[in-house]
Amino acid sequence: MPTYKAIAVAGDYGLDLVEVSPNANPPVCKIMDYGRYKYEQTKKKQEAKKKQSTFQVKEIKVRPKTGDHDLETKIGHIKKFIVKKDKVKVTVMFRGREITLTQRSRELLEKIAVETQDVAGVEQPPKLEGRTMVMILAPKN
Repeated sequence: MPTYKAIAVAGDYGLDLVEVSPNANPPVCKIMDYGRYKYEQTKKKQEAKKKQSTFQVKEIKVRPKTGDHDLETKIGHIKKFIVKKDKVKVTVMFRGREITLTQRSRELLEKIAVETQDVAGVEQPPKLEGRTMVMILAPKN
């Protein structure tokens, strides 16, 4: 159908002529209410955004000389975050001469990884960044 006839037919119905596939030969057009179409598209985008799974990165800070009971408490917090599908960044902070205790803190982080291995996997292994050592745990699927 010629373009001018299609525009006239759309006008008779009080609708718009919308080009659906401009690259086709011949181009494909559709008679529809364009305002309603745009509204439905935004609604679909909002629904998709609502169903999208989001996660946060929670941070747990410990020191190289953190006690066993305190560490168990921190591991409890880590497990709680992991169950809620959040990633956890475990940070060991060094102050002063504690920087010489990097091996102790690596063992500490490995202990945390072993304690949480039933619910979490290590996404980033322990890595020294300046005066902090960082490990990232992610929930298992």
